[in-house]
Amino acid sequence: MKRNLLAIAIPALLVAAGANASIEVWNKDGNKVDFYGRVKAANNITDRGQDGEGDDTSARLGMSGQTQITDGITGYGRWEYEAKAGKDSSNEVRYAFAGLNFGDFGSFDYGRNDGVLKSITAYTDVLPQFGGDAANNSWNVLSARTKAVATYRNNNLFGITDDVSFALQYADNGDNSHTVDGKRSAPVFDANGHIDEFTGDSSEAFGANVEWRLFDTGLTAGAGYAQTAGKSKYNEGGDVKKAKTWTAGIKYDNYNVYLAANYFQTKFDTWNEKGVDGDRYKDFKVKGFELVAQYGIDLEVGRLTPSVAYVQHKLSNTEDDYYDDDHKVGRNLAKYVSVGATYDFNKNFSAIVEYKFNLLKKYDEGAENNTVRESSGRHPYKPGTKDVLGVGLIYQF
Repeated sequence: MKRNLLAIAIPALLVAAGANASIEVWNKDGNKVDFYGRVKAANNITDRGQDGEGDDTSARLGMSGQTQITDGITGYGRWEYEAKAGKDSSNEVRYAFAGLNFGDFGSFDYGRNDGVLKSITAYTDVLPQFGGDAANNSWNVLSARTKAVATYRNNNLFGITDDVSFALQYADNGDNSHTVDGKRSAPVFDANGHIDEFTGDSSEAFGANVEWRLFDTGLTAGAGYAQTAGKSKYNEGGDVKKAKTWTAGIKYDNYNVYLAANYFQTKFDTWNEKGVDGDRYKDFKVKGFELVAQYGIDLEVGRLTPSVAYVQHKLSNTEDDYYDDDHKVGRNLAKYVSVGATYDFNKNFSAIVEYKFNLLKKYDEGAENNTVRESSGRHPYKPGTKDVLGVGLIYQF
């Protein structure tokens, strides 16, 4: 009987318009199963030589479930799949983990899940179409979705207060938020300390975070730390012994106002390691901060949420290198101002628009990374400096 019910209910999810959070398809005898999904039809309008240009349509389908084992222990699991439908179509299992919840003693799960630092970097990952630079990249440790992670979370400080939460995480195969040929993405530097590519050997990683919700003020402050435990390749002359990331953030969410700020720093331990030219280089760092402000306006039909943000990430402790006779290579990896809005027709359907004022210069590191087809002439990475307009429609259940 249960199998027959699920066989009928699951296809119906594709056309149902239920609550925004999810659709409950089973809830009986301590067992509960919810399904949720999203279809986003979007396009990024910019120079054709820039990364991310064009169709950005995708669809997601997810499932979460729980079962009551005893009065104090609950088993749970989550799975989510995304299919890209744009020109660079690809598929990804975003989440796949299972665990046990012990009430005031916290929860433990294992599988593909968010890196422990994403709880903090997510404060500013709320833009209509873009954003998430600190949460989804290849240089911050345990900040993006990562495979093979064991995570312990406690959301009420062992029952003492609901205002303090913390998490501990161990990654069996290192920080696998982005992979190249199945290996851990770690930065490979050239002789001057500039990022040449992101690849490297797998290694273990671990991290922790803590968040404090300041009573009923709407303020939340958080901080986290993560590092790898092994080596990754440093060009041909040495190793990055460890990559270490720390981040801190604060957000305010009250009275239709959302304000958030985030700062992170990742340090690559290479001190006393020789480069290809025999010289010794400093510990390279990637630093960044993000600021977001949003305000929700309730209308007669729906809700409008204007948004503005500033993002800047850059390299530091690198040797001087020159793009040409007049300009040093710029150290900015990302730098832009974002202005946009989300219009929620109801809980299930939204329209988004966002304009990214790209502040990268043609000789910045980020311009090179942001260029997929080089232009001819003196400045081949100029496509990576162009503004972007993102527009889209979102249906979710």
